[in-house]
Amino acid sequence: MIITYQGVEFFKVQFGDTVLAFNPISKDSKFKNSRFFADVALVTANHPDFNGVENLSYSGKEPFVISGPGEYEVKGVFIKGFASKSNYGGKERINTVYSVTLEGMSLFFLGAIGEPDVREAKEAIDGIDILFVPIGGNGVLEPSAAYKFAVSLEPKIIIPMHYGGDIDKNALKVFLKEAGAEEAEHLDKLTLKKKDLEGKEAEVMVIAASL
Repeated sequence: MIITYQGVEFFKVQFGDTVLAFNPISKDSKFKNSRFFADVALVTANHPDFNGVENLSYSGKEPFVISGPGEYEVKGVFIKGFASKSNYGGKERINTVYSVTLEGMSLFFLGAIGEPDVREAKEAIDGIDILFVPIGGNGVLEPSAAYKFAVSLEPKIIIPMHYGGDIDKNALKVFLKEAGAEEAEHLDKLTLKKKDLEGKEAEVMVIAASL
């Protein structure tokens, strides 16, 4: 599995010939977007910063779009969505957090979550290998609260998102200090196999935005 970060909360996750896209940035967003084909698009909140599925089609092929709670199976990927709350963009809105199982690994994507509460999801899933957590504040979790919440979910790897640029330039610094990981390497991409997770406990990994 290869994970690359496109900025804000936009991630590309590729395994074999299958591509997942999380919270793609829309052409209507103030943030720079990127285009690539995805087999599956997961959207946590209906906002231009997260719902740019139009950037994921190619040669007449459209992604399978998931944009709300429920259970899904697409191309051997098992996905569960659970409703949570967000105040992103100054408006209370539903934010769907996703549990995604592929290649024997469990990903948990918090999207634009604004409150540290995923009790329903936690009860329904069996452990988290890779956690994606927003840290930029302004409607999503603040850096310190984000780290405390992330650790409470007991993942093996924590990937921070939603920081830098026009969001909060200091958010990542505060988050890494809270984690005691100020020297964390900034990766261009994260390549993982299930065996790579052995022995890891809430290890913070920073993926540099490719934009």
